[in-house]
Amino acid sequence: MAILPRTSLSLFFFFSFSLYSPHKTHVRVSSQPERASFPPRGWNSYDSFCWIVSEEDFLRSAEIISHRLKPYGYEYAVIDYLWYRRDVPGASTDSRGFDVIDEWGRLIPDPVRWPSSKGGKGFTEIAKKVHGMGLKFGIHIMRGLSRQAYDANTPILDTTKGGAYEESGRRWRAKDIGIKERSCAWMPHGFMSVNTKLGAGRAFLRSLYEQYAKWGVDFVKHDCVFGDDLDVDEITFVSEVLQKLDRPMLYSLSPGTSASPTMAKDISGLVNMYRVTGDDWDTWGDVAAHFDVARDFAAANKIGAKGLLGRSWPDLDMLPLGWLTDPGSNRGPYRRCNLNLDEQKTQMTLWAMVRSPLMFGGDVRKLDETTYSLITNPFILEINSFSTNNMEFPYVTGTKGSIHKTMAHSQQSRKCLKEVASRTHILGLTSCNNPKVNGWLVQALDDLDQICWKENLQSHEPLCLYKRKPLLASDEQLIYNQGELHLLASDGMEFCLDASSRQKRTSKELKSSSFSPCRSDANQMWELNNNGSLISSYSGLCATVNSIDANVGNSGVRSWIATGRKGQIYVALFNLNSVKIVISVKTSDMAKVLPGRNFNGTSCHGREVWSGKDFGKIEDLISMGVEVHGCALFVLNCP
Repeated sequence: MAILPRTSLSLFFFFSFSLYSPHKTHVRVSSQPERASFPPRGWNSYDSFCWIVSEEDFLRSAEIISHRLKPYGYEYAVIDYLWYRRDVPGASTDSRGFDVIDEWGRLIPDPVRWPSSKGGKGFTEIAKKVHGMGLKFGIHIMRGLSRQAYDANTPILDTTKGGAYEESGRRWRAKDIGIKERSCAWMPHGFMSVNTKLGAGRAFLRSLYEQYAKWGVDFVKHDCVFGDDLDVDEITFVSEVLQKLDRPMLYSLSPGTSASPTMAKDISGLVNMYRVTGDDWDTWGDVAAHFDVARDFAAANKIGAKGLLGRSWPDLDMLPLGWLTDPGSNRGPYRRCNLNLDEQKTQMTLWAMVRSPLMFGGDVRKLDETTYSLITNPFILEINSFSTNNMEFPYVTGTKGSIHKTMAHSQQSRKCLKEVASRTHILGLTSCNNPKVNGWLVQALDDLDQICWKENLQSHEPLCLYKRKPLLASDEQLIYNQGELHLLASDGMEFCLDASSRQKRTSKELKSSSFSPCRSDANQMWELNNNGSLISSYSGLCATVNSIDANVGNSGVRSWIATGRKGQIYVALFNLNSVKIVISVKTSDMAKVLPGRNFNGTSCHGREVWSGKDFGKIEDLISMGVEVHGCALFVLNCP
């Protein structure tokens, strides 16, 4: 994240946060075990089958998962969306009138694609077979009420009485509870919100999830209620229903376009996992776009936070590796993943370091050995399940070229670091309870206001940003709440500071500055409090400024750090650039983000996971040439 103050400085974001410590009071007393104690792991049909998966294909896939992937913790077999839609000419993602519903307006499996569902059995038989394989069974569901049930104006089932829902002397129907103006943004002809303030609306939603439990469902992926389609009322009520069911059911939200840490505060305690990005496909732009998002949710302390009867996990989406189809296609798997091997390793490493759920999306019937070794790598799975202190690590340098030795403590490596390092400043986001954040003040220059960090940080002038005053009628698209403001890079420049990307950035957008045209998005809104703290409306965190040694122009070099359950330290180095980069980290800098650890005068023993290379004794520097779009993953044992 670059800030352009009046003096010539190079800056980027560093996020710090307090660690989440599980405590007995975080989980409701229950006879059931804690849900989602670790990031959920499994397989989802979407990346390989889109919506046209059949019973035969799904059960064959589940059988392979049971034998090959379950030993590595992949325990969920999930049918993605539109399992109720008839696969006939004219049917598509947003078509209308092709769904199969019961007399109560509830979606049921298309009996042609799911023959075992005939006779009102739903997914009961499939769930039994999946459970018999030692797996858990999941389904994708949409928000609220289907347009087809609304058009048919079906009655609503009252499960407490076993008949039609009646209140105030009348029988309630679908058109009484559906909210047409709140349709799903990406499937407007398919689904709409339900009025949860009505007893009939609550009865309808309750009838859905009680039916899923009766079928034997263990996992629900609830779509069109988060991000752009946020519906806190429906999420809250569904969470309440799931808590009361006898059958434990993991609760997942999807998609997450425009999701922010601030938004997650309202729902993370109600669910077990939630998408924080749009759909991830097998392009480098999609992979690279996850770095900022992952950083933000880690900084907001959302990794493994309190969730529905257990924990919740920000979800970076499925892993589109192996044999795939295309997004939105009515075609089954037919092509190989477009990511090269280095890019695939980068994706697996980031997902592990972030502790994202690992939901494999490729066709397991054609699971090649390379893909298999990636998704079952023991170091990746260990980090994903058990690591702590997971965060982006800003004390990293990168330079073009190569080093003659790849020894992590070589003289050549130290020379490279010395040549590229320079004094720079970073704008960090941290908890507003940290007293160090109270360092901002308003500086008036004639009729112009600046917001400046009070310390000069060894520069001739303080680091300052310009307040942007809202315009009049011509500024209609900007909506300001009282106290909120935009921060400009310089006077007269209509580009405002982003706290982070509003949603996934494309590979082209990743190359751009952290300033973008001013708009009303929360990620551009800041509030200066009387105590001198500058708070981001996007994350709810406060800005602070520090001075460190870092490489100028390091935007394409990223690093993450975490600790292992046996005291190991994991350091991941990522090269997002289009040229090979030598990336270096001083071991002494690790103490800046790992409280209680002192690395001065201490040597570590290191191994790099993907090359399998033992680096032996590392005294003061980790350094390695990293391929284009590639990564290095170090496991360090330090006394």
